[in-house]
Amino acid sequence: MKILLTGSNGLLGQKLVALLRQQAGVGLVATSRGANKLAGLYPDLSFVPLDVTDAARVRRVLTQEQPTHVIHTAAMTNVDECELNREACWLQNVTAVENLVDACVELNIHLTHLSTDFIFSGEAGPLDEEAEPAPVNFYGESKLAAELLVQASPGRWAIARTVLVYGVAHEYGRTNIVVWVRDSLRAGKPIKVVDDQWRTPTLAEDLAQGCWLLARQSAQGIYHLSSDELLTPYAMALRVADHFGLDKNLIEKVDASTFSQPARRPARTGFLIEKARRDLGYQPHTFAEGIGIVGAQSEAASG
Repeated sequence: MKILLTGSNGLLGQKLVALLRQQAGVGLVATSRGANKLAGLYPDLSFVPLDVTDAARVRRVLTQEQPTHVIHTAAMTNVDECELNREACWLQNVTAVENLVDACVELNIHLTHLSTDFIFSGEAGPLDEEAEPAPVNFYGESKLAAELLVQASPGRWAIARTVLVYGVAHEYGRTNIVVWVRDSLRAGKPIKVVDDQWRTPTLAEDLAQGCWLLARQSAQGIYHLSSDELLTPYAMALRVADHFGLDKNLIEKVDASTFSQPARRPARTGFLIEKARRDLGYQPHTFAEGIGIVGAQSEAASG
């Protein structure tokens, strides 16, 4: 088995590199658009630069490397940026997927494609795999269009949908709810956190495990991968404060209308994960466990 991973510099990509390196009998090729951020951590990591929006390059790299499986994590995921830069969003989230689907069909490669709860309207959650998509922002529209390309493919594919991924990664610019809340409260800084959006937060390690299980079984179809705890960001923030023994009075409960953001957010998503549990043996951590893991990792990284 040989896995080619796109987006290896991202949060999920880095967790997959760490996980897949430990699997006996599995070859790994990491790819990313920029330079390899993990070169210092894993000097022996096989890395190939790859811009997935370049169809000819995608076909050339897949032909050269001959993977049995591709796990596609690269995407433009900043929701407001997608709303404002629609052409770039479409190129990275849809055209890139078309390129990969075409090459995977031609070369008989199993494709695991990452998708999102943002393909849903947010009117009712938690949702199972059969729920009807109806995105409320352009990011969601682009991810739904990509899903439809994958689903229409005559090849071998699995779609892994996920929700609010949090974790710590090497040289990764973006923060996450656990570290943001902890660091803000430690600094005595008041924060506003929404209490009218519902999600099932996903530890990045759990999502990596789910993607590996899909690839390992060459699974076919759509799978929801998240935790099974439906929480608002405000409820998450309170749990983070409790875990680290910090002042909850600094956390102000607000609704989404407090923030002026270019893109609308679905109000209530979250996933039902029975299918992944049953078919894959997927077992996510609780949010309390996730807080502990992320806390320890970020301390180690900054220490």
